[in-house]
Formats: sequence, structure tokens, C-alpha cells
Amino acid sequence: MRVRDWQDILEDVVESDAESSGWRAVAGDRHGGVGEDMFIGHPSVGVFQLKTFAKNPYDVRGVGSRVARRIDDELEPLFPEADSAGRFGVNRGIEDADDAETRAKRLEAVLETHADAPTTGDALFEDVMDALNSPAFGPMEYDMYGRPDGLDALSETFEGAEELLSAELDDLLDEDVGRGFQ
Repeated sequence: MRVRDWQDILEDVVESDAESSGWRAVAGDRHGGVGEDMFIGHPSVGVFQLKTFAKNPYDVRGVGSRVARRIDDELEPLFPEADSAGRFGVNRGIEDADDAETRAKRLEAVLETHADAPTTGDALFEDVMDALNSPAFGPMEYDMYGRPDGLDALSETFEGAEELLSAELDDLLDEDVGRGFQ
């Protein structure tokens, strides 16, 4: 298992050729420390684990790794179902003014269409992600004040990765903010 910067892991997600709407995620508070834990997975790409913390409101630091090459029958129930309430999306950065204008026009068209017709939140979300050309989006189980059951189960399943990534994140915390922060 190779530990890398969390943004490099997200770059792997963005660069994958997987069906963009097939991703699922589970996230919440980090167990036993400052920050957040997240597992993001796709049946054909695998599972990635991320551990992050906000150094300040403008700077997020963290580490991650690929912990499984695919989602098998054992991992499947640990991720949220397609009809779960929460949603997440990963977005590519805007390249230039022309790209920004194109995306804005597509987004405007989606919002006008949904405003004029009966729709659901799920349909609007999916159309917005398509308009923004999001490479990864889908259902997410998230608890901003605790840890969802799926997060604890995934952490236990990948116990070795959990320990290694926690140690690496603790080292980042020591370097960036010191123990006085905790």
C-alpha cells in the first residue's frame, strides 16, 4: 500500500475512465483525532481511503491510499445505496474563460429545464453533475458530528491502512500545527 497526498488520490478518481455516476462515498469525523475520514469507491476502480484536516479555512491537508482494487460482495453493503439522501461530487478545475462560459451555459440550461418541469432532487443533482462534467459523483453517507456505521465498518475492514494513514496524518499535524492544536 502506497501512502500519497490526498489530492493525488482525488486525481486518480478524476482520471479514471469509470462511469461518473457509479461512485459512492462514506465520510465523517476522524476516529481518535482531528480531521475527517472518507472512503470513496467505484465497483470497477476500487476503494480509496482519505484522511484530511483543515489547517485553516483555505488549506486542507491529508493523506490517502487505494485500499481495494474493486468493490466485492463483502464491501458492497458498507457503502450507501443509490437512493441514499446524501450526495457528493468531484469536480475538475475550470481550465480557462471559455471553459467557464461553456459550463455556465450548460448549467443555466439545466436549471431552466428543471424549473419548468416536474423533477426530483436526484434528477437535478445528476443533471447538474453532467453539466459540470463531473468525473465522479453519487450517493454519500456523511455525518459531520460523528461517524456513520459504514465508516466504522470500512475502517475495521482496512485496519492496517487505517493505522498507517492515521500515523501519517498525525505526522502532518505535528509538522503543520503542532500538538497544541489538539
